[in-house]
Amino acid sequence: MFAPALQTMLRIVYPARCLLCGGLVESDFGLCGPCWRDTPFTSGLACATCGTPLPGSSEEEEFCDACLTTPPPWQRGVAAMLYRDNGRKLVLMLKHGDRHDIAGAAAVWMARKARALLRPEMIAVPVPLHLRRHLRRRFNQSALLARGLARELDLDWCPDALQRPRHTPALDGKTREERFVTLDDAIRVTPKWQPLLRDRPVLLVDDVMTSGATLSMATEACVAAGASEVCVCVLARVAKDT
Repeated sequence: MFAPALQTMLRIVYPARCLLCGGLVESDFGLCGPCWRDTPFTSGLACATCGTPLPGSSEEEEFCDACLTTPPPWQRGVAAMLYRDNGRKLVLMLKHGDRHDIAGAAAVWMARKARALLRPEMIAVPVPLHLRRHLRRRFNQSALLARGLARELDLDWCPDALQRPRHTPALDGKTREERFVTLDDAIRVTPKWQPLLRDRPVLLVDDVMTSGATLSMATEACVAAGASEVCVCVLARVAKDT
């Protein structure tokens, strides 16, 4: 009976703030009106495989030229927003600013896009960090997103189903081809979790998709472990304006 009164008191002492600008908002982990307006959430027609926005409209699944020319190894993919403007700010605040609170809101935004990907017995799996990078950052932002997404979609999830046994340099500034070469054989399924993925659909979760190299390597590792299908869901997608 005291819970509503306690919540009211907490609201007075700690009013809900916009994740981006810190302005007052009506609920926790939200954006104010101006920040929401300026955040590039994906809407409308998009590539069914990689989430890149496409011009026009269609009643059928459509695919971008890149995925038609060189299809990625996963089946379907979605992105909650584009990696630019406020979308980029949110990713960097989560990734480098210790803003774990962003993961809760991001999971809600990602879940709206990912519901169409759900399959029976699907399990959410985050893209892994190498131990050296994990220790320096102290957390894996993709695991935070996967945990929140699993909660929103009522899925099983495994934070360490995948591992990076080999340290790789940062991919910023590298071409698509260089990214694939750098990541070759850099991701594998954690041996003890191979039975967990066998004959199950996997929902791979990451913060940003650029070339798709990291997600491709993670997908191939899941398939090698016996996953029946792999789909991907990312918070943000690097894409050209449409």
